[in-house]
Amino acid sequence: MNSLTQETKLTIFYILVAFTFSVLMRMIWIYQFEDYEAFKYAGEFMINTNDGYYWAEGARDILSGVSQDNDLSPITRAASQLTALFAYVLPFSFETVILYMPVYLSSLIVIPIILIAKSLDNLEMGLIAALFSSIAWSYYNRTMVGYYDTDMLNIVLPMFLLWSIVWAIKTNEDKYLIITALDILVYRWWYPQSYALEFSFFGLILLYALVFDRKNLYNYKLLAIMMFAMLNLDGFIRFPLVLTIFYIFKKEQFQKYIYHILAISVILFFASGGFNPIWGKLKAYVFKDLVAVGEEGLKLHFFTVMQTIREAGHIPFETFANRISGHTITFILSVLGYLYLAFRHRIMLLALPLIGLGFLASVGGLRFTIYAVPILAFGIAFLITELTRYITDKKSIRILSYVVLTVTILFPNYKHIESYRVPTVFNSNEVAILDTLKQKADREDYVVAWWDYGYPIRYYGDVKTLGDGGKHSGSVNFPLSFILTSPQEEAAKMARLDVEFTEKAFKIKEKNEDLNESEKIKIFSTIEEMTKDYGFDDTNDFLLSLQTDIKLPEKTRDIYIYLPFKMINIYPTVKLFSNIDLMSGEKDRAPFYFVSRNFKENNNLIHLAQNIFIDKKDLTLSVNNKKIAIKRFVKTGYKKNMEFTKDIKFVDFSANLSVIYMSAYNTFLVVDEQTYNSLYIQLMVLEEYDKSLFEQVETNPHAKVYKLKI
Repeated sequence: MNSLTQETKLTIFYILVAFTFSVLMRMIWIYQFEDYEAFKYAGEFMINTNDGYYWAEGARDILSGVSQDNDLSPITRAASQLTALFAYVLPFSFETVILYMPVYLSSLIVIPIILIAKSLDNLEMGLIAALFSSIAWSYYNRTMVGYYDTDMLNIVLPMFLLWSIVWAIKTNEDKYLIITALDILVYRWWYPQSYALEFSFFGLILLYALVFDRKNLYNYKLLAIMMFAMLNLDGFIRFPLVLTIFYIFKKEQFQKYIYHILAISVILFFASGGFNPIWGKLKAYVFKDLVAVGEEGLKLHFFTVMQTIREAGHIPFETFANRISGHTITFILSVLGYLYLAFRHRIMLLALPLIGLGFLASVGGLRFTIYAVPILAFGIAFLITELTRYITDKKSIRILSYVVLTVTILFPNYKHIESYRVPTVFNSNEVAILDTLKQKADREDYVVAWWDYGYPIRYYGDVKTLGDGGKHSGSVNFPLSFILTSPQEEAAKMARLDVEFTEKAFKIKEKNEDLNESEKIKIFSTIEEMTKDYGFDDTNDFLLSLQTDIKLPEKTRDIYIYLPFKMINIYPTVKLFSNIDLMSGEKDRAPFYFVSRNFKENNNLIHLAQNIFIDKKDLTLSVNNKKIAIKRFVKTGYKKNMEFTKDIKFVDFSANLSVIYMSAYNTFLVVDEQTYNSLYIQLMVLEEYDKSLFEQVETNPHAKVYKLKI
């Protein structure tokens, strides 16, 4: 008993050490930017992930009790509900709560790691693995201070699930049946996309049972209660169902029906559509295409957003290895260590779903590497403990070896943390614009902006948006791209059309809820609905009609256009979504767009990049020693009172390229005529807006807001 008490005390001590270490490492970012006011608003640090503002909006609305129809606020989602609870009970400001939640919640990962190691009688391995996991590149990147997103528990919860599964199979104790089921219920509540991982655990446990422990009835109880917890039904239904099954399993008279109960659970899983979300995610991340084609209606072709998201793209092996283990050598040793660990303790084969999902990063993108971190951390930690035990029996030398080897594998990850100086999503000046807009706009008004900025706009401006981090399909992004990259008149008309047709779609969906399946009105994309409502069967003809005096829908709310300077970096990506023939799927020729910030200037030339320069005498552009005429040279800037200024010199009216020098940003733009006349360049870069279409509402060098007049 005394030995057990000492082991328990050591377990708690290791958990506290690892947890404290994880928290302190995440405070480095705070220390680095403590005096940088641009990252603060109202005296407090802002968060550094766009999606965080989605959950923050939901928590804010829960606390205020104010949320209107179709505002897309996630008031029913777990992250927002937990945040609202913390903000309500803790004596800290709302901004402080969302800033530090990822620090403390993500650090909980050390608990299941050390408890799993305890089940293998190797607490030192658990401590090393916990320290390593807590600051590994990808885990740190997605759980650092300010990275307020579901990732703060997305690895913690499956690790607790793995812990309960391991202990269930090793001990065969009934309490781990209900703990495992509750783990699944909580994981699904927190992260509805957890289907695939849960199903993988189920499949591997089934295989493990059939191969190693086929006659053990307990394994089939575990599988059955897991499957009931995994049903594609509301949690309020699954929770009492799980409790009922657990009660049945405790009764001796029902033991002969275990296989029947398992069979029923599997049938119910597939009948409830449990596999559908798994297949949907595989198609989204693994079998992704450049162009999505509608299955009905006009069968329009849209550019898909997955091809533009870095975290969903292919990554090189070195990046893959670094994100999991901090260094390629450490990664290789971690893989070998895990194989050795699984050989010595075959129960660790049950961790394969996490490794498999982590390795999916090779085709699905870097976001998945986070899943492999804790399991491969076990691998390197096991190698360290085994190597040390092989070398010496002396406790002092063994501890010193642990320390030296652990510091060695931690160091590359620490250096990454030190250099990973991620900015906040918005700076204080950008938020000031939205805060002012909040005072002028109604909650039913829309702000048109690229989807990257949707969530923070909704949070700070308390308005509606057309696109955001969860609503950015090709069909949603086409109108947004069209608005931002088209001439002002066409852009203004599309803005009014897209907003009114979006609201119309909401009303149709509400009406459909009261209709039979056969009576429901089918809703396609807003651009398709516009095409058909205006009597066209070819979307290209409809888009051309925007150049004419078409009758617009009745105005039901105000529309604002939000144009941040930072969008200058992604303008070509924005253009991709409307630079496509929707009827055929053929991509149009990409417009010319070149940005230069690292330019050099001498007496006669301005070197924009290698082999690209401007001759200051005749204002011609040279590319690879070939002279190209420019139509105009524009210089913009701000006076001391922040009044915007611009100077335009026409050079050759027949030329297609223009050069814009944005002196306040020390930035050169070289664009073709199509881009020059786009809404973004005209309103953000040049402040050359059509006063019959737009009204300037708020402006500073970081962002500009215009109000639509039509």
